[in-house]
Amino acid sequence: MLITEDFCVKILDKCPDIKQLKRIHCRLIIDGNLLSASHIALKLMKAYSECRQIAVTRQLFDEFPQKDVVFFNVMIRSYVNNVFYDRALHMYRNMFKFNINPDHFTVPQVLKACSGSENLWVGLQTHVAVFKKGLHSNLYVGNGLITMYGKCNRLLEGRKVFDEMPSRDAVSWNAMVAAYAQNGIFDLALEVCRTMIKSSSLKPNAGTMASLSPAVTSSTSPNNVMFMKEMFMNHARESLVSWNVMMAVYVHNSLPTDAVDLYLQMETYGISPDSVTVASVLPACGDLSALLLGRKIHEYVQRKRLLPNLILENALIDMYAKCGSLNEARKVFDKMGTRDIVSWTSMVSAYGMTGDGQTAIRVFSEMQDSGLIPDSISFVPVLSACSHAGLLNQGKQFFKLMTEEYKIVPRLEHLACMVDLLGRSGRIDEAYDFIRRMKTNPNDRIWGALLSACKVHSNMDIGLIAADHLLQLVPEQAGYYVLLSNIYAKAGRWKDVTNIRSIMKARGVKKVPGVSNVELNNQVHSFLAGDQSHPQSKEIYQELDVIVGKMRELGYVAETDSALHDIEEEDKGNHLAVHSEKLAIVFVIINTKPFTLIRITKNLRVCEDCHIAAKLISIIVEREIILRDTNRFHHFKNGICSCGDYW
Repeated sequence: MLITEDFCVKILDKCPDIKQLKRIHCRLIIDGNLLSASHIALKLMKAYSECRQIAVTRQLFDEFPQKDVVFFNVMIRSYVNNVFYDRALHMYRNMFKFNINPDHFTVPQVLKACSGSENLWVGLQTHVAVFKKGLHSNLYVGNGLITMYGKCNRLLEGRKVFDEMPSRDAVSWNAMVAAYAQNGIFDLALEVCRTMIKSSSLKPNAGTMASLSPAVTSSTSPNNVMFMKEMFMNHARESLVSWNVMMAVYVHNSLPTDAVDLYLQMETYGISPDSVTVASVLPACGDLSALLLGRKIHEYVQRKRLLPNLILENALIDMYAKCGSLNEARKVFDKMGTRDIVSWTSMVSAYGMTGDGQTAIRVFSEMQDSGLIPDSISFVPVLSACSHAGLLNQGKQFFKLMTEEYKIVPRLEHLACMVDLLGRSGRIDEAYDFIRRMKTNPNDRIWGALLSACKVHSNMDIGLIAADHLLQLVPEQAGYYVLLSNIYAKAGRWKDVTNIRSIMKARGVKKVPGVSNVELNNQVHSFLAGDQSHPQSKEIYQELDVIVGKMRELGYVAETDSALHDIEEEDKGNHLAVHSEKLAIVFVIINTKPFTLIRITKNLRVCEDCHIAAKLISIIVEREIILRDTNRFHHFKNGICSCGDYW
């Protein structure tokens, strides 16, 4: 039976799979001369290109005897779609050898190839040819030129094309936004987007969101994030791309609650998350210690068979680690078919943050045994793990391994870890000498680590030196003023504490309020010190009074050094009693069954008084308490903390 022309066209238009396509091709060769028909040959070329069989596409092109501009356009498009940009440009040059003139379909594809390969020279030549042939007013050509100039960092030329276009569509505006955003000129990217909304009948879409996202994810301006949110809510909520971009914007701007809320809304709007969505929201779950939601997302990933996926698996490890669930992080890690440096580094970091320095070291050694070569990033968590666990000698050995065997030049992160390691171990003089011998200028993290150690070990002299450097480097950072104030407070130098407050007030520096988050029934609850805004505040404070009474029976005395107020001892104790982590712990106690694990995340370092209180509460209510602060995890059980009171 002969294959008919109509049947052939119908099948090829449906984009058959490669096996079916090869069968059709064989029938065409055996049954007749249909291959000599140009429209059949072109459809066959397109079908092979879509199946990524670019060599066969080129063979069909070469074998066809009478090639016109359409054949060249299809071949160039095939190369571009399969990311063979140089071959596409070579094919473009061959057109002139055959005396075939490019048309308005050729030029946009050539410009895509120039954009993909960042070939400005051919792009400029094409622009000249466009002018000569009068194609510069073509919408698709104009859009291609803007994109090409943006990719090649020639923004003035791109903007000139944009401004001179007789008409623009959404692609034109998005291309101009992307050109600015890709080159780090975020203010102009946002300005073009705002102009589009004000002066054009066109509305932003998913493409606009995607084009603008580099500008907003790199920005720390609340106004920019708000603008992106308004655009998403009003114009671009119908596409999964828009949801993914908006979620990434929230995560990159330290708004994990908003990212999680957005994820939970997706089902209402009939939007199904994909792997990009999941990779975006998992870090937010980790930041909030939203373990229950993280587990549900993990179940969704398994149900949708999104694994194996290295990026997702690494994100799951990181999420479980940040939620203090080491066993679940390890299960994901152990099931991975392929692991990269990020996978191993995440596990080292997970053990280090919980104070299990020995296991962190063992995992790092296993990474080396696996054949992977540690990079500069992977040494940071193992040095930090040594610091948190007080493993001074091992930390020094790893620093020597990094610098002498692997020849890695220490970055500021490594140097900060070493200062922290020495400082926590009480080697304040050695830590200060280490800073003075550094070949690079120390940053605020390095001086901050030294100042923190001085506070713990009551070293006033070096503490003042560290504070002086910090107040010059980052005069707006409230945390360092508080550390210095703490040193003075421990020494009873309340006049100096008052002076620090006066300096902060004069400079407009405000102390970052302590916030503790806890997840309950898929909702994250946040508490501030002395917070009375929660609907259950009355019950929380009543239960807190009862628990504080039981703590006193066990010998609790408020650690008033943690209070930076020059007030009576009794008032200091009252102030400490309402710290945010205590309120969050009590909230969980009154809303969950006995023996339920309590999981809290705090945005600041836990104070000495709350640390003592958490140990006692774990005895009183017979519950495990996992508290993650900015430095590490504290796992309280039966009156003992995993940090060994070393933090």
